[in-house]
Amino acid sequence: MWPAIALSALITVQCVKAQEPAAGADTTKPTKMPRDADPGWEVATVKPSSPSDKGDRIHLHGRHWTFERETAEMMLLIGYNVHKSQIAGAPAWVKTQQWDVDGLADVDGEPNLSQLQSMVRKVLVERFGLKLHREQREMPVFALTVGKGGPKLTVNTSDPNGLMDQENRGGSTWRMEQLKNTSMPELALILQFHVDRPILDQTGLKGRYDFQVKWTTDESQLPGPDAPPGLFTAIQEQLGLKLEPVRAMAPVLVVDAVERPGAN
Repeated sequence: MWPAIALSALITVQCVKAQEPAAGADTTKPTKMPRDADPGWEVATVKPSSPSDKGDRIHLHGRHWTFERETAEMMLLIGYNVHKSQIAGAPAWVKTQQWDVDGLADVDGEPNLSQLQSMVRKVLVERFGLKLHREQREMPVFALTVGKGGPKLTVNTSDPNGLMDQENRGGSTWRMEQLKNTSMPELALILQFHVDRPILDQTGLKGRYDFQVKWTTDESQLPGPDAPPGLFTAIQEQLGLKLEPVRAMAPVLVVDAVERPGAN
């Protein structure tokens, strides 16, 4: 099974999900990029998505990378690990117009998540003309911390430089995230697409972990007695972690310039 990043409504980039290869596809497992590699783009095409296309996703196989039906805002969220509220000064089209990106990295092998994010940042700079600066601003955030009883996470030692592996399922009132080889900053990135403010990792946990969390997405709908708890309770009971609302200084990306890409 090959890792792919699957995005649902708000992200579920944040998600690295294992999928079976299509029939007839190349099933040779790609090698990893060197850990110290800083990949750029050997070639990359960017074009507006067709209005008739539905859904969105990122697919990665080796150094070949496709980014389908995604907005420049989503690329900013992925590339810079930020919440929507941490982006300032962007024009309206950044949030609405969708794009397809198809390219090859200029380094052989499959990138890890950090390298993939670097490639996203580079395509924003090289093809969207992105210029930005960073500021620290006080804002409402959630602090992700360890609960009193300690974390309930299984340490993963299989591939400290690899992509996280994510599978998610859900229904009309519930969602489940099953995560493997996942760091706490990656968990914070995933969770902040399900809440209304940024999440700052303050757990102090430096490893990579396997775990599962299941929660009710809309507690106002009076779920049945066997329904999972709300997100905040689920995080505490199932992971031994806490999400606490606080005001804190958080990084903000201030967009100084960005433009629609020209013809390839």
